[in-house]
Amino acid sequence: MVRGGVTRRAVLLGGFGLTEHHPGVVVLAGIEFETLPAKRRRRTYVRIHGNETTAREALLQHLKKRTGGALIVRGRKRNVTVAGGQLDPNRMFTREGAERSYRQLNPSWDQAALGKALDWLDAERPKLLAALLPAQGGLLVAVHNNSDGYSVSDEIPISDRTHLPKPGEPHEFFLATTAGDYEKLARGGYNVVLQSGLKGEEDGSLSRTCARLGVRYVNLEVGHGKLEMQVRMLEFLEKTIRE
Repeated sequence: MVRGGVTRRAVLLGGFGLTEHHPGVVVLAGIEFETLPAKRRRRTYVRIHGNETTAREALLQHLKKRTGGALIVRGRKRNVTVAGGQLDPNRMFTREGAERSYRQLNPSWDQAALGKALDWLDAERPKLLAALLPAQGGLLVAVHNNSDGYSVSDEIPISDRTHLPKPGEPHEFFLATTAGDYEKLARGGYNVVLQSGLKGEEDGSLSRTCARLGVRYVNLEVGHGKLEMQVRMLEFLEKTIRE
C-alpha cells in the first residue's frame, strides 16, 4: 500500500491495452511516458530523465530479449514541466524534494504559485507511484546516465555498505535499496552501494522513496555514451537477480 490509499497493483502497465514492445503513451503526474507493458509483473524498468539517451537505448535493446514493463519519460530534456513549472522528475516523489526542485528551477514563483503546484502534485503522486512500483516483492530497475562529474563517490557517504572493485570506473555502479539484492550484485565485478537506511537529507528521489516503502529498487548508473557498458550491466543484473 502506498500513501493516498492506492495499492501498488492498482495501475499495471499491462492494463494500458498496448502491444508488447510497441510503445504507447501515458500521462502520469503531468509527464508523458512511453510505455512498454509487462508480461512479467514482478519487474519494472524506468528511465526518468529525458536527456539520458544512452540509458533509453540500452533499455530498449535489453527489452528486445527480456521481459518486463517499462516507463520512459518522453523528450530529450532533463527537467519536465509539471503544474506549470520546471521540475526535476527524480525529485518529485516527496513534497519536500519537489519543493526544493521547484524553488531552484522557478525562481520567479511566489509562495502561492509554489503551494498550488505542490498541492496538485501531492494529489497526482499516488497514481504515479502505483504505475511505477512493481507487484509485491518485485523489482524496480532505474537506468541513468551521468556526465557532470557525478559518480559513486557522491553516494558513499550516505550508503550503508559499499563494494568497489573498480575504483577507476566510478561513473559505473549499481545502487540497491535492499540487502539481498546488494549482496547478489556485489558478487560480481561492478561497483555497488546499498542505501536502505535513509542517510542524508530527503531529496525526493525515487531511490529514497523505494527504500522508505520497502520496495526492491536497483539503480544502474553509467557514463553517458557508454552504451555497450550499460547493456552489459543490464544483462548482468538480469542474470544475477532472478525472481
